[in-house]
Amino acid sequence: MNFIHSFNLAYRTIKGNKVRTGITVAIIAFGIMALIGIITAIEAMNQSLKESFSSMGANAFNIRFKESNAKFNNNNSDATLQKRGQVQKKSNLNKVIRKEDAEYFKANFNYPAKVSLYVRGAGGVDCHFEDKKTNPVCTIWGGDENYIEVVGYKLAFGRNINALDVQSGRSVCVVGSNLVKKLFKDDPNKALDNVIRANGMPYRIVGILKEKGSSLGRADDIVLTGYNNARKYSTASKSFLVGVIVTNVTELEPAIGQTTQVFRAVRKLQPIEADNFVIEKSDKFANMFIDFLSIISKSAGVIGFITLIGAAIGLMNIMLVAVNERTREIGLIKAIGGKRKDIRQQFLFESMLISLLGAIIGIILGVGVGNIVGMVLKTGFLVPWFWVNLGVIICSIVGLMAGLYPAIKASKLDPIEALRFE
Repeated sequence: MNFIHSFNLAYRTIKGNKVRTGITVAIIAFGIMALIGIITAIEAMNQSLKESFSSMGANAFNIRFKESNAKFNNNNSDATLQKRGQVQKKSNLNKVIRKEDAEYFKANFNYPAKVSLYVRGAGGVDCHFEDKKTNPVCTIWGGDENYIEVVGYKLAFGRNINALDVQSGRSVCVVGSNLVKKLFKDDPNKALDNVIRANGMPYRIVGILKEKGSSLGRADDIVLTGYNNARKYSTASKSFLVGVIVTNVTELEPAIGQTTQVFRAVRKLQPIEADNFVIEKSDKFANMFIDFLSIISKSAGVIGFITLIGAAIGLMNIMLVAVNERTREIGLIKAIGGKRKDIRQQFLFESMLISLLGAIIGIILGVGVGNIVGMVLKTGFLVPWFWVNLGVIICSIVGLMAGLYPAIKASKLDPIEALRFE
């Protein structure tokens, strides 16, 4: 019995046991689908995050009065302070960045870079125009003429906030694309120069921002006005944020060094005192999200692995049942000259064919399910080839290992006893 005969016989046997084969294939396919589907969805999220945060640029950073998670990491801070030989005074902690501090920094920062001052005015507000209204998901931000570039937005229509808008505190705004869709049926010509009410206050629209996408949360539900205007809200942040963007990524570290020197002067810190502000690069949050998604990827791998173990056990049981059902057939093959290796080969082919069939179906379903997320995030069609290849290899090993013991058992049957079996 040659290779082709063994393969054909294995195929006919699988085809003749459709229910049993279908159940086993479904178990394997489910495990691979879960693995490939989650990995594909995560790759779509990763790509979307990288594209979204790349718009902020690797050449930007911002200054906050404390970590963005509202906590100081005391262990890391202590290690840093010991290196510098500096002391953190309790009276320096939690000092907000005042408007005067931010403006002084901007006026005295002589490095070739753009600086933006901005503050959060109010969050969770609704916007009105005539009889139309948005959900209370909009955020009012107060910025300056550099805010759009530093934070990573792009202007689609109209003009930007200018220095006169900021200084006078007049009620003009640049709005995100979602507001235009909801209030003006996505018609920028109708939106420009019209007056909307945001959080009950009137604002004349002078500009419209390009869409950023859903991966950055509510980035397109923004109302941007001058920071002097945004500060009038009772819910406005007490601390300013300072954003800096350099022209080239190679200038980032020197700019951070210069920023630290100038801002220490702004905060009136002595040489022996530690920094009481934080400089964060723009890719910090992207890396946090990507690290989180990598944990989900590992969890998906564990889920897929556990499912495949269950599938391997089920496949082995089915092959053992097949050995018992086909004992007389095995005896007949041996009686007409069939060798042990032919019997082993046939059962291993059956096991691997079932396993690989499950892998193929699972990969197709997994890629399809995962790309639903890609369609939502508009990342295009993705195929995680590494995991696809790994899935095929794993299923081949599963099929080989699950079929090995039944194949050896079948090949060792005594032909006379096998022919007498009923």
